[in-house]
Amino acid sequence: MSERILFYCIAVITILSAVGVVSARNIFHAGLLLGSTLFSIAGLYLILGTEFLAAVQVLLYVGGILTLILFAIMLTVKLSDKSIKQTSEQKGISICISIVIFGILCGCILKTEMANISKSGIMTTPSDIGKHLFVYEVLPFELLSILLLVALIGAIILARKEEGEK
Repeated sequence: MSERILFYCIAVITILSAVGVVSARNIFHAGLLLGSTLFSIAGLYLILGTEFLAAVQVLLYVGGILTLILFAIMLTVKLSDKSIKQTSEQKGISICISIVIFGILCGCILKTEMANISKSGIMTTPSDIGKHLFVYEVLPFELLSILLLVALIGAIILARKEEGEK
């Protein structure tokens, strides 16, 4: 029973911090709320018994991606300049579209039959996951590495200074 209460508490924290991410007026505060969201998702993974996913969530997303996002925000020149518009003019249409998508997802979740997976079919160790990735999922794994390399090259090109810039 206490596990269920803990799950609901962490789920509420996840939802509230995710709402805070999209409604925050300050982009740095939105980044910090994103960190809270990612940490609470890792907590949900722990409650569900997937410690490996929780560790990957914290190391990869909180440790890597969120740090990169926050550094990009802090290093952006003129981010708090008064000439930059801080609000979106498309708030109404985005709320309507979000409600429709939320309804569609809720309908799909409610209509889906949840399968009972036996413990023998679950990959529990990182070596099992690695073997599965490199035996059955080689092409998507390699395509993802190429995509990340292209993104890295693009970031370097965008960040370099042209001649004559300070």
